[in-house]
Amino acid sequence: MKASSRSRLHPAEIGFSSRLALADWGYGARLFGRLVWPGWALLRRLRLVTDQIHYMGNYSLAIIMVSGTFVGFVLALQGYYTLQRYGSSEALGLLVALSLVRELGPVISALLFAGRAGTSLTAEIGLMKAGEQLSAMEMMAVDPVRRILAPRFWGAVIAMPLLAAIFSAMGILGGWLVGVVMIGVDAGAFWSQMQSGVDVFADVGNGVLKSVIFGLAVSFTALLQGYVAQPTPEGVSLATTRTVVLASLTVLALDFVLTALMFSI
Repeated sequence: MKASSRSRLHPAEIGFSSRLALADWGYGARLFGRLVWPGWALLRRLRLVTDQIHYMGNYSLAIIMVSGTFVGFVLALQGYYTLQRYGSSEALGLLVALSLVRELGPVISALLFAGRAGTSLTAEIGLMKAGEQLSAMEMMAVDPVRRILAPRFWGAVIAMPLLAAIFSAMGILGGWLVGVVMIGVDAGAFWSQMQSGVDVFADVGNGVLKSVIFGLAVSFTALLQGYVAQPTPEGVSLATTRTVVLASLTVLALDFVLTALMFSI
């Protein structure tokens, strides 16, 4: 009886844990507001944002292009052997394009972006905090959120749709190489089916909207984990790991919600 009573959580412990969770959510919400609010002010200092777009976008470009090409290869192979059963191999281009612009392009690009740029953002902010650089900026009356975090936040939000578009374009090119050049699907049918079946607003537009939202989620998660990381090597390492896990799960959960809202209405 004594052991069972000890194993039960006391109401005070539940209340304390709930209060800590609410405090963490409130802190995250306040930080998100501080990141979004200086967006217009950054227009006067675009160099801060463009440098981050170059840093995160350019250095993520190689893995995005290579991954997109191989995803297009696989889509073309799997799609052809599936469509061939029903005599619809001419619709291979439409299958590849819709799969990429609607779903795989934004989602895989966001996951790769979280692993490449997200971890870099967390480690950078965490090391700046461990080296007391952020505290030094506060001592000089410089807001580190506006000067350091906000440009990286908006740079990631802008870079994410561009990377997703490049991923989809490389995937379509890879699907064309496998489907038309290697397998022998008619090139005219490949491109004409794609042109007539892909809608700019319903398909491409929704994919762009997804990538923007994923960029918001990944960049905010990375910056938050770096900003609240313990100023030790172990703390920065744990924060980097949490960034990959939380950002990936957030992207997948948001993808389900956005797909249900976009394509079920």
